[in-house]
Amino acid sequence: MTSPIGGVSLPSFPTVGGIDGIGAMAGVADVAGSSAAAPVGSASDNGFAATLAGAVDQLQGLQSTSDGLATAAATGDLKDVHDYMIAAQEASLSTEMVVTLKNKAVEAFTEIMRMPI
Repeated sequence: MTSPIGGVSLPSFPTVGGIDGIGAMAGVADVAGSSAAAPVGSASDNGFAATLAGAVDQLQGLQSTSDGLATAAATGDLKDVHDYMIAAQEASLSTEMVVTLKNKAVEAFTEIMRMPI
């Protein structure tokens, strides 16, 4: 079954507080298959679990950056509100992506368990 919707390319977000944006997450590449895709050897060398753990670690970093900027905004120490808005949106999108991947993995596992032997 093919989808009538074309590939979605991920934008490159700027670095906020030393944490790269979604576009730089390990294992996340352009669906259309651009040259920015991760090399094939890197995924097989580290394994899926290591790639997933790295993505979750980066998600945690994005969320802590967003929390730090929110605290700075609440105390009045934040000089540019755009930094906080970008970090909050990056953390939100990353969280949504990780939750979606988790739901798809659980759905795939459930479907495998339903297969007759």
